[in-house]
Amino acid sequence: MQHLRDTTKRPKSDKPKVTIATAFKTIIWPRRNLVFIGLILIVIRSLSGLILPWQSKVLLDGVVPNKDFDGLYTLIGIVIAAILVQAVTSFLLTRILSVQAQYLISELRAQVQKKVLSLPISFFDNTKSGALVSRIMTDVEGVRNLIGTGLVQLVGGTFTAIVSLVILINLNAWMTLFVFVPLSIFGIVALKAFKYIRPIFRSRGKINAEVTGRLTETLAGVRVIKAFNAEEQENKTFEVGVERLYQNVKKSLTATALMTSSSTFLIGIATTGIMGIGGYYMIDQSMTTGDFLFFTLVLGFMIAPIVQMSNIGSQLTEALAGLDRTEELMNLATEDEQVGRVLELENIKGDIKFKNVSFSYEKGKPVLHDINFDAPSGSVIALVGSSGSGKSTIAGLSATFLNPDSGIITIDGKDLSKVKLSSFRKHLGVVLQDEFLFEGTIRENIMFPRPNATEAQLQHAIKTAYVNEFTDRFDNGLETLIGERGVKLSGGQRQRLAIARAILADPKIIILDEATSNLDTESEGLIQKSLSELTNNRTTIVIAHRLSTIKKADQILVIENGRIAERGTHNELLKVEGRYYDLYTFQAKI
Repeated sequence: MQHLRDTTKRPKSDKPKVTIATAFKTIIWPRRNLVFIGLILIVIRSLSGLILPWQSKVLLDGVVPNKDFDGLYTLIGIVIAAILVQAVTSFLLTRILSVQAQYLISELRAQVQKKVLSLPISFFDNTKSGALVSRIMTDVEGVRNLIGTGLVQLVGGTFTAIVSLVILINLNAWMTLFVFVPLSIFGIVALKAFKYIRPIFRSRGKINAEVTGRLTETLAGVRVIKAFNAEEQENKTFEVGVERLYQNVKKSLTATALMTSSSTFLIGIATTGIMGIGGYYMIDQSMTTGDFLFFTLVLGFMIAPIVQMSNIGSQLTEALAGLDRTEELMNLATEDEQVGRVLELENIKGDIKFKNVSFSYEKGKPVLHDINFDAPSGSVIALVGSSGSGKSTIAGLSATFLNPDSGIITIDGKDLSKVKLSSFRKHLGVVLQDEFLFEGTIRENIMFPRPNATEAQLQHAIKTAYVNEFTDRFDNGLETLIGERGVKLSGGQRQRLAIARAILADPKIIILDEATSNLDTESEGLIQKSLSELTNNRTTIVIAHRLSTIKKADQILVIENGRIAERGTHNELLKVEGRYYDLYTFQAKI
């Protein structure tokens, strides 16, 4: 699947972006062989469908008046053969095109998910995960109407209508003209309705993503909701969302109903007119009963595809609206598409330097101001300070989750802004305060960074992080299921599991963000030993509120209001009796 994208962030707009021409070039044309086969099959099906009205005329005007039993048997054989051809072609159409459409949907979903994971962390900070799930799973479903039977039926229906029109003109031009006028009016109504519906479908995708996002948050935070007795509040929030979705659907149903009722009314007028005109011609004996029946049945073959086109048109409109949103996502610039990221890191020492680094999440509201420090290979740099001082931002910049507004961060002397992120992050390990664990077993979570690790490597990580201290007590050991986000484990157990995962990854650079904050005294003692193993010969940047855990750090940076207020070792900073001294003595009294 190829996408037309310019690797730059496109401005948001409610105007359609994906046209039929674009969809044809990127989706249909690469599968032209299958589509061509589908068109041939639907042409065969359409032509075989015309056999029945034709043979009905033969029956009434030839076989019955002449009492031709041989002709009757032949006629029945021809009709049965035509029905068989219709059944076989219908099966092949579904088997070939519908299956291919589902394959395309799965391929698109995989592409969009791959694209989403390549986007910067800032994108996820501003987008609900539930909304992204909706965009990955739902928005692409409409393409089944482009590559599946929808588009082919549109083309095949057009072919059937044209062939039927030619036959009708040859049968009776005046009757055909009478039918053609209301059908033309219906076509104009349908085109205007499609133009009205497309923005509604685009809005529906957005609303559906928002509602899904909120629902995902609600289910993930169910413990908080119940703890604060806030079920009713969440129910009302969800009700508002589904009401918006309902109002959107109501608009599209109104437009669709307008088309359906218009077709019913106009076709009813045409049918009534045909009865009157046909009755007149039969009374006048200028048209046989067989001709009238033939005309009526063929008329049905012309009208049915036209009415069907209104439904298919709605499906194609919905498909293009979904592709609009998908293409909007696919056109966002990935992390590695940032200008200048060309350097590939192989083996690294792990020397990190911040040179006059400043950063802000919002323009005009700086969080960091001219940060300068060196983190030599194998050293431990501790960041301390009050909440909101900028410690986590420095850690985020070190992990390349954020990019500095000004200044330079280097790794082994190379500008990190010019390094391909994947080549840097394969040397990086992160242990967060609220570590994320995946639903599954303890073994699967530890082996997440290195699925092909040996049993010996796994056991080393487990023992080093003291994970075996609690898994040995579990009936299923490492195969114990931990539940969503590890809810079946205690905070200390989750943290040790996360540290084991980092040890198994064997990174050169480690970032620890409050790695011991969720632990009791016993667990903290065990993990301090495992952290010593984890940080050995690795460049480590650690954020800690418990200052007792960073006494042995090579350098401690005291961050206040986005600036480095003090720096030095534990003993050096105590002698100064500044901000670090105040923080340490305050904690010692608690």
